[in-house]
Amino acid sequence: MSETKVRGLVHLIEETKTYGQKGFRKRLVVLEQDNGRFTNYIPVEFVRDSCDTVDEMSVGNEVEISYQLTGRKWQKDANSETKYFLSAEAISFKVLTAGEKDPSGSAEAANEAFAESYEENDIPF
Repeated sequence: MSETKVRGLVHLIEETKTYGQKGFRKRLVVLEQDNGRFTNYIPVEFVRDSCDTVDEMSVGNEVEISYQLTGRKWQKDANSETKYFLSAEAISFKVLTAGEKDPSGSAEAANEAFAESYEENDIPF
């Protein structure tokens, strides 16, 4: 299998999910790439032990992920339609930039500061 790389901003990091009796683990990271006309969202799967390495990245980081394409064939029974699935399975990654953080620390902190700036009698409803 060939290995290639993709760069982008981390848009979404899912929690690790476990499947089947053998405990197969998978974690999805979605990268965002803006090409000027529209935005691409690229899902990359981290499997087995590599799921834990995703904790080193955060939403907003610019990352470069090395991946390989994997494909599967699935057919419910001999008389049903055959379906084919394509996945980008991560091999490794590196964080290129940390990304922008909310200057107030978090949206929750900003909401609390906003709420504390008003007294109950100041609210017009």
